[in-house]
Amino acid sequence: MEKVIAALWAPADEPAADYAERLLRGLPGALRDAGVSRVRINVRDADVAAGAALVQAWQAPQQDAIVQFWLPSANARFRGDIDAALAAHSAHFALYLVAESTIIANTDHAPQPGQRTWGWSQASFITFRPDMARAAAIDHWHGHHTRVAIETQSNFEYVQNLIVRPLTAGAPAYDAFVEECFPATALDQPQVFFDAVGNQPKFEANLATMMDSCAGFIDFARVDVMPTSQYDFGAA
Repeated sequence: MEKVIAALWAPADEPAADYAERLLRGLPGALRDAGVSRVRINVRDADVAAGAALVQAWQAPQQDAIVQFWLPSANARFRGDIDAALAAHSAHFALYLVAESTIIANTDHAPQPGQRTWGWSQASFITFRPDMARAAAIDHWHGHHTRVAIETQSNFEYVQNLIVRPLTAGAPAYDAFVEECFPATALDQPQVFFDAVGNQPKFEANLATMMDSCAGFIDFARVDVMPTSQYDFGAA
């Protein structure tokens, strides 16, 4: 089995709320009919509007939704129906084959099929620093930053997806996709985000440690980070 991540852009004239509702209503079934499993959809909706200050943008316009799923083979020869379903639910899309690593599984607020997951999900497309070899960037990410992300944040789910290769022409040149889930109050309360409620010294220390670690491997000029609402649609 292979995992694929799709970045979707909405039609320019479709309101964000309408687009999110249309995706959640129609895309899971269309993808299952096309042969995929374990569908997850992340949408940018009113439930995460309070986190607008957390958005970091490289693409213009930025992605409106992210879809994650598994299939037997991501080879284009076998993706015709899948790509058609994505095309019918977007103005355009970009696909990536990824290698998933679940650092923190969401056992505290386990997703329920078809329902919005508790809290919110930070969806981050990242690019490694151009002055670093890919192997060195991955070594810092996996060998150092993973620990920092666990120790300095209130994340209750943390999934790293290393991009193996893009599957569609013109896909933005990212190196990885990261998803982390947080309590709802972390949208606009930094002390909640950095697991330091009521403790300003701890907040400042965690923030500094996180930023220093990120700077050790991420090209901040080429990232797309956005708060999203996460919806899982079961294993089938």
